[in-house]
Amino acid sequence: MIPHNQNLETSIRSRLNTRFVGQQLYYYPTLTSTMDTARNAAKEGAAEGTVVIANTQTAGRGRLGRTWLSPEGSLSMSLILKPSLNNLPQLIMIASLAVVRAIREVSGLETQIKWPNDVLIKGKKVCGILIENEVRGDRVDFTIIGIGINVNFNPSAFPEISEIATSLSQELGKEVSKAEFTTTLLFELEKLYLKTQFGAPICKEWRDHMETLGRWIQVKTGNTIEQGKAEDVTENGNLLLRRADGSLTEIAAGDVTVTKD
Repeated sequence: MIPHNQNLETSIRSRLNTRFVGQQLYYYPTLTSTMDTARNAAKEGAAEGTVVIANTQTAGRGRLGRTWLSPEGSLSMSLILKPSLNNLPQLIMIASLAVVRAIREVSGLETQIKWPNDVLIKGKKVCGILIENEVRGDRVDFTIIGIGINVNFNPSAFPEISEIATSLSQELGKEVSKAEFTTTLLFELEKLYLKTQFGAPICKEWRDHMETLGRWIQVKTGNTIEQGKAEDVTENGNLLLRRADGSLTEIAAGDVTVTKD
């Protein structure tokens, strides 16, 4: 049985202006993880565009196995897509750009992207993105895009994130309509996803918001650590890192730390 929060859910449905993203929508006041719920739904044959939203999560997770804090006032959502294998690399761009566009549209705030997919305001994290793919041979069964956004809460009340995180309400000095933000985000996700399905490039817009480029960084991938200057990103979203010896390496995924500006 799907639990309901009539006010927020009804408001989201009444505002939604998409062809398929969010047309099948499950809203939960509290959930362990939207990613797990969406994955189960996808395995049971949920339609492309199905969205799972939770007001709070008790076991939210981020990239690299980290915990993602999802208190009251946050927004957690997971979207089921069924892209082609060739479109997988662009999903990271679609998700982060959709968040950038939605934040600007609803709040007027400008954001930056920390490679590969954290969204920042004034250097502090406002959104985290997690993408999980179920691939069989040369076919994608489904992809789950998880997005966690700090909408209306005060990060300073949470010591574990107070130094590194911010929220939309913290930056604006007032609360943001979660229904308006959610529907704007779903609209931007669909628009960018359809754009890439038709072969339109979005890498330039993504690159233009990338705050990592031009900075000296350390990238940790598993047990491997690379250091150098972030020079560029590729059409597939990989990072081009110029090492101190002048050689160039391409990195597909990793955890970035700025070492010096």
